[in-house]
Amino acid sequence: MKKLALLAVAAAACLILAVPAPTQLTPEETAERASWEEFLEQADIVGQNQMVGSEAVTSPWKLTLKKGDVESFALWKGIDVRVSRLTDSWKWEVAAYRLDKLLELNMVPATIERRFQGNRGSLQIWAKAKMSLKEKEAKKIKMPSYKVFPWNRALYLQRAFDNLIANEDRHQNNFLITEDWRLILIDHSRSFRTSKKFTEALIYTDKHKEGPREMRELPRAFVEKLKALTAESVTEAVGEYLTEAEVAAVMARRDLVLKEIDRIIAAAGGEDKVLY
Repeated sequence: MKKLALLAVAAAACLILAVPAPTQLTPEETAERASWEEFLEQADIVGQNQMVGSEAVTSPWKLTLKKGDVESFALWKGIDVRVSRLTDSWKWEVAAYRLDKLLELNMVPATIERRFQGNRGSLQIWAKAKMSLKEKEAKKIKMPSYKVFPWNRALYLQRAFDNLIANEDRHQNNFLITEDWRLILIDHSRSFRTSKKFTEALIYTDKHKEGPREMRELPRAFVEKLKALTAESVTEAVGEYLTEAEVAAVMARRDLVLKEIDRIIAAAGGEDKVLY
C-alpha cells in the first residue's frame, strides 16, 4: 500500500514537470529569434503573392525569402490607416512583437520593419503551424485531453496580452496551433487603441460580450514584469512604433490588468489559486 502511494506521488510529480513553460515558442525557437530577425532584414525576396479576400482585409503580401540555404515565407503589411474606427497600422505589428519580447511571453513570431516595393511596412516570419483555431473548429478536430490544461493557460496569457495592447481583432484565424498544440499569436495591426473605450475598460473580463473571458491563471513572472513596466521601458522597447499617447494608453491598461488580476485573486480565495 505504501509503495502504491509513493508511485502515485511520483506520477503526480511527473505530470507537474510535464506541464510546459508559459511561453509558447520552444526554448530553441526563442533562442533563434535574433537570427530570424537578421534573416528577415537581409534575405532576398524571391517570390511574392498578394493575399486578398474577406480573410485578408489589409491585402498583405506573402513573400518568399531566401538567404544562402535558408528559405522561408514571411508576411508583409504596409497598411497605415487611422481614420475614426478604421485604424490599422503595420507599426503596431512591430510594437506588439517588441512588447512580447519585453514581457518574455514568446508567443509572437519574429517581426521587423522592412521596405517592400519602396514602402515601409512590417515583415513577420511565417509561423510554423498545423492549423488555425478556425480550421480546428470547422473540421471538429479534438484536442488531446492532456493538452487542454496547458492550452487553457496559453489562452489566459493571450487574454492578458490582448488586454494590454487593446487588440480587439483576435478572431479565430489569428490563433495558430502548432503540431504539438502550442499557441502562436499573429495579426496585431488593430491594436494599441487610445480612446476611452480602451483605456477605461478591458476587452477580456468576466463581463465579455460573448460570456466570461477571464485571465484565470497567470505566471507570477509575467505579473511581476507587468508591475515593473514603465512608460520609459515600453518606449525604449518599441521605439518609434508607438506614439507617446499610445504608450500612455498601454500604461493605463497595465493598471487595469493588475486591478483585474487582484479581483480574480480575491474571488478565487488567494494568489496560489491564480498565480503559478
